[in-house]
Amino acid sequence: MSWRASAGLRSWLLQRLTALYLVVFLVMFAFVWGGEPITFETWRAWAAHPAANIALLLFVFSLLVHAWVGGRDVVIDYVKSASARYVLLIVFALGLSIMGLWSLRILLLAGME
Repeated sequence: MSWRASAGLRSWLLQRLTALYLVVFLVMFAFVWGGEPITFETWRAWAAHPAANIALLLFVFSLLVHAWVGGRDVVIDYVKSASARYVLLIVFALGLSIMGLWSLRILLLAGME
């Protein structure tokens, strides 16, 4: 079975894998902080560590992929007009791209200092 023939399987698998990473990351994040208050300085020092920065980049990427798959499926399922569907998907993709680039910028700046 090829990936092209099983687009539904690919979407299902991406949704589950990204959800798994998001949950594991959030549980580990909660374990690392242990209920302590998080200030900007402590977050920045933590995010400057290369391993934490890579984990955060993967978290943002997983979150964006998870949102894209879910949002795309909702739009495809419930928007019947093809032109409205394309416009919504383009706006959604642009919004997610902008959020991804903004997050990348923040993490790169945090990693430099």
